[in-house]
Amino acid sequence: MEISRSIRWFCLLSNTVVDRLSATLALDELVSRVRLVSPARAKALAGLGISTVRDLVTHYPRRYIDLSHKLSVAQATIGVSCTIEGVIHEVKLKRPRPKLPLVEITLVDATGVLMVTCFRQPWLADQLESGMRIAVAGKVEFNYGFKRMTNPYLEKLEGGEVAEGMIIPVHPACEKISAAWMRRLVESALAHTRGLLDPLPLELRMRYKLMSRQNALASIHFPQSMDEVSQARRRLVYEEVLLLQLMLLSEAAKRSEGLKPTAHILDGDAVSALPSLLPFALTDEQVVAKDEILGQMAKPKAMNHMLLGDVGTGKTAVAAFALAAAVDSGGQAALMAPTEVLAVQHSEKLGELFDQLGISWALLTGSTSAKDREVVLTKLASNQIRVIFGTHALLEDDVKFSQLTLAVIDEQQRFGVEQRASLLAKGQAPDALYLTATPIPRTLALALYGDLTLSYIKHRPHDLAKRVTHVCHKDNRGIAYGAAREAIERGEQVYVVCPLIGQDTKTRNEKAQTRKREIDEEAYEYAAISIEDDADLVCDNVSAATQEVAYLKHSLFPDFEVELLHGRMSSAEKQDIMERFRQNEINILVATTVIEVGVDVPNATVMIIEDADRFGLSQLHQLRGRVGRGTKPAEVYLVSASQTDTALARLRAMETTDDGFELATYDLSLRREGDILGNRQSGASVLKLVNVVRDGAIIEAAHADACALLEFDPHCELPENQVLMREVRRVFAGEHTVNGG
Repeated sequence: MEISRSIRWFCLLSNTVVDRLSATLALDELVSRVRLVSPARAKALAGLGISTVRDLVTHYPRRYIDLSHKLSVAQATIGVSCTIEGVIHEVKLKRPRPKLPLVEITLVDATGVLMVTCFRQPWLADQLESGMRIAVAGKVEFNYGFKRMTNPYLEKLEGGEVAEGMIIPVHPACEKISAAWMRRLVESALAHTRGLLDPLPLELRMRYKLMSRQNALASIHFPQSMDEVSQARRRLVYEEVLLLQLMLLSEAAKRSEGLKPTAHILDGDAVSALPSLLPFALTDEQVVAKDEILGQMAKPKAMNHMLLGDVGTGKTAVAAFALAAAVDSGGQAALMAPTEVLAVQHSEKLGELFDQLGISWALLTGSTSAKDREVVLTKLASNQIRVIFGTHALLEDDVKFSQLTLAVIDEQQRFGVEQRASLLAKGQAPDALYLTATPIPRTLALALYGDLTLSYIKHRPHDLAKRVTHVCHKDNRGIAYGAAREAIERGEQVYVVCPLIGQDTKTRNEKAQTRKREIDEEAYEYAAISIEDDADLVCDNVSAATQEVAYLKHSLFPDFEVELLHGRMSSAEKQDIMERFRQNEINILVATTVIEVGVDVPNATVMIIEDADRFGLSQLHQLRGRVGRGTKPAEVYLVSASQTDTALARLRAMETTDDGFELATYDLSLRREGDILGNRQSGASVLKLVNVVRDGAIIEAAHADACALLEFDPHCELPENQVLMREVRRVFAGEHTVNGG
């Protein structure tokens, strides 16, 4: 009897385990396996990027209509969103314009009358009738003597049903699948995966008091209260970040797997002598960053470090200590820059220091002659050259090192994943140091670059020049060009930056309107195009830029030298123009793309940025970092034709602060999650709920937990960690890390 009972319990337990495993595996089935998903609907879902059951259950609502905040007409406050329940007195279909039908509903309750206007929904006139009870949810307005709602959420109430307590999720939908149908499909997908296993170890769930995954998914899609939404979101945000951090850290560990990294020495002759050779004393921030980098280099594992420094903060000086440490330890170092202009500048500045330290160095770019190139390659392979500066030319197959132990990649975001990996592959697990002038707040940096250790430099070491920024309407741009003339007459120089996107205004406006409709923006209309690098401007209208230069030459500045710099020029042409600009042979430099990052022309004191509202604040801040690099005061004019208050307010933030990280945080607060992370970052696509401004504490915690987990169990051999890492592999199937790993 007892044996029989034990067998039955064992069978029940086995069936439960099998059912839970089956539900978990169902996440990665095709979405067509979900009930109600017909072939036509599967095709429509694919258009939304939904191809698997996992995609569907993580197709989260973009907002909620909270019917639980129920008021009478009399209680409803103007400008406040609420739900009002009442009886329809009258329904009218009107057509104030031929293509603008509207339905006007007179709704009454015991306290008053509410006028409801529904634009472009003529079918409501057939579905609603006098005497019907409905609930409407939306913002209350007042005009023409009545309280009103425009295009509210509307729900019919059958029999004695009341609206109290209802929260309606609004999922992103499409033409073929309405929001109501999307709710049905998501509900069906949740039923299809009911009982799925939770990948988070119990210890982590208990530590942070997190819901189970199944409860969190059910609550975020179909909540009973907004507090439930908050708790569900907290659980799912933590999971998203933890999985991403584990993927990034695991990929980074693979870079040195089976190899023997170099543990660099920190007190060698070159590192010790370098401070006395610098023409300035390092700031406290530079010293901290230097010590953090050298500390990482001293460890017996491959360094993966990013130095984030605002424009003009002296990142190169800090990197010089890392290069010197590599030489002191018997190795070689490479510094790769995205442009020839910048590579030459690095070689000139640091090469002079290395000559005094007795460190052999060379420069290798696309312009290096065949004869000189052969000499450099021979010396590099035989360890006669200890430090090499260069561009993409360093990635060529015939560039071989004797012992590369450090790779420094300047403006790392300008290089692709494979390019960075290609340089690192030229050594036996060399240390990697990435430099960037892009001001990325720490929480965003962790979300994007969780596999890297981070150092920050936020203040300019020699902040002698005062830099003032002005927002200027296009009609008043004469003020900006007047300031430019005054600067030139003082012997100073000017930058003019023009986006010149290769689309006509009509096409651009149509695309902006389409995008606005698709994402249903509710607060902030961000620039249609955010210019971050040359790839964003592949459609540059260079002929229009030439016309702009001609206009400046012949109409505004006929007595001065005006030249154009754009991305389609050859390296030799760009090098020649930048050198002439540095030598003050060019008075005004017009740039069609982002000006060469890091180029140092102390005599440039005025910058005019046309159509500034088309840039993100971080990009604008990097651009203005090209002026005010000497001791002379500088002025930046942000020219915009925008009439939008939000766009102009965003630009005016540039007038109030010169702190790039503060601006970046403000910029992020205006963007939506998808715009923040974007598709440029492999892996970031899984961060569907994360808001790097609001979720900073969760990101920090998840990053720390991922580091601790892999330090304690590097190969994830514990059963609970095996389940977690399986989930990482499934979520990131086909993904590759974009960082140094």
